[in-house]
Amino acid sequence: MSKIKSFNELKDFADKLKPILYMRENHTKENPEKREILVCGGTGCTSSDSIQIIENLRNEIKKADLEGSVEVLLTGCFGFCAKGPIVKVYPDDIFYTQVKPEDASEIVQSHLINHKVVERLLFKEPSLNHKKVEKHNDMSFYKKQSRVALRYCGHINPENIFEYIGCNGYIALGKCISELSPIEVVEEIKASGLRGRGGAGFPTGIKWESASQTPPGQKYVVCNADEGDPGAFMDRSILEGNPHSVLEAMAICGYAIGSDTGYIYIRAEYPLAIKRLKIAISQAEDAGLLGNNILGSNFNFKIELKYGAGAFVCGEETALINSIEGKRGEPRMKTYIPSKRGLWNSPTCLNNVETFVNIPAIINNGASWFRKYGTEDSPGTKVFALGGKINNTGLVEVPMGTTLREIIYEIGGGIPNGRKFKAVQTGGPSGGCITSNNLDTPIDFKSLSSIGSMMGSGGMLVLDDSDCMVDICKFFLEFTVDESCGKCTPCRIGNKRLLELLTKITDGKATLKDLDNLKELATTIKNTSLCGLGKCAPNPILSTLNNFYDEYLYHVVDKKCPAGKCQSLLNYIITDACKGCTKCARVCPAKCITGKPKEKHEIDTKKCLKCGTCMSNCKFNAIIKG
Repeated sequence: MSKIKSFNELKDFADKLKPILYMRENHTKENPEKREILVCGGTGCTSSDSIQIIENLRNEIKKADLEGSVEVLLTGCFGFCAKGPIVKVYPDDIFYTQVKPEDASEIVQSHLINHKVVERLLFKEPSLNHKKVEKHNDMSFYKKQSRVALRYCGHINPENIFEYIGCNGYIALGKCISELSPIEVVEEIKASGLRGRGGAGFPTGIKWESASQTPPGQKYVVCNADEGDPGAFMDRSILEGNPHSVLEAMAICGYAIGSDTGYIYIRAEYPLAIKRLKIAISQAEDAGLLGNNILGSNFNFKIELKYGAGAFVCGEETALINSIEGKRGEPRMKTYIPSKRGLWNSPTCLNNVETFVNIPAIINNGASWFRKYGTEDSPGTKVFALGGKINNTGLVEVPMGTTLREIIYEIGGGIPNGRKFKAVQTGGPSGGCITSNNLDTPIDFKSLSSIGSMMGSGGMLVLDDSDCMVDICKFFLEFTVDESCGKCTPCRIGNKRLLELLTKITDGKATLKDLDNLKELATTIKNTSLCGLGKCAPNPILSTLNNFYDEYLYHVVDKKCPAGKCQSLLNYIITDACKGCTKCARVCPAKCITGKPKEKHEIDTKKCLKCGTCMSNCKFNAIIKG
């Protein structure tokens, strides 16, 4: 495409492109013979053959001679990952879930040709006695969500810049360049109250202001797309589903602080996000929306990708800066903040993906519009990766101030298999465990901190009564120990000692003195570590000691794991339900089960390996954990 040479030309072009999205935005049936089929192209769905679904749909449409009236398009993540791959048909607004490649023929024959919805592919809403629901807005998973950061994910083709421009894409950048001074842009972001969505929650406008007030010269804009928390995939999904919004926001930041160069630091394990970023950068440069003399102005801005090697510590801003510079990815002592002296000792403005993606919406709609969402202290929305023991897993975006109960029981659909809620871990390995006593806590930076947890980047792991809190802490400590850069002693050595104490507890070898040592050491590490990884690593331990101390006592005093998760503390017992089928004895690798056919068997607990093979193979459910 030819370069867009002015803001007016961009606005005219956007108006011409709006009809591309007409069916998706109006959901009318004025022309039912013309349809669009959007198929999720996020990592989760592509791993479940969504690309093959697209190919099969196109082949079936060709066979049915419908190519002129039906178009199949790739789109980003719809968020409802538990029910992917997802296929959405417009203008009918029909939402198909768990679609397989072989379903393509039925969708074309039944829905497109015979105008009959394929009911077996509809979502069954648990809150409505598993009634089949056609439209996503009628699903409890979506009803309480407010999509700002995810506004175009699942709505546009992320590999087509025309669709993004048709949604007023790059209009915010044009408005800044043509109508606002850099100071006015900074003031608008400050007025919005937007806080960093990467974990710390630092006010974005203040950060931008600090970088803008440094003397003219080389400055940098950096997007942190490292996202290393286990189970977190918010940033990845945004980059896969709406990469242009991040590019536009970085350019706006560059204009505001006086920078002409941006870097996106993304881990190499995100190949699909990298692919779509490369496509988006190339398209934006071809359109004159990145590069030199953007929209005919004297503003220049280029963006490069820098790949990380998967080190969790590189999510910390100074470690990330070191990595971009080609140095070892470990944090620096913060003698200077990055906005004053960051990348190559130049002023650097560093925000994460979700923070940036809010910027164009704020510029287009105004700071007061953004403040309509959320709370006074934490305006806007927040994206969470909802996972664990929950019926509806996926990406959830809600206004700040929404309660944990609303997310878990209304959006998440509650705990599966009739189990009871036990805790929710927010903030990933750096966060704390929240009990049922605090389920009505509003989700914002201050409230979560007050109950011993944190917002973090947005991981939300739900645990039920079958989970062991000591074992959960051990899992997170194993991760943080493995990911420590080793620079500071409290993190390098202290966290290893914490893991040794937790292992001692789960092996049934700990004493009450070890519990005292665990708390004292965790507190010391939290207070003395160099960076956020070390300071926050003890949070799961401190919060579970505070909220689940009885569970630790069971492990230490009674030498038992109430949840039956800690293998060393388990004993397998054969109950009177045993029919003497002998299968458990035949599959036992330790040969520790004895008994005659048709008589109750016994387990020699001294020889038992506690592998659970007997229990998993007993068809009479006669073996229990004791």
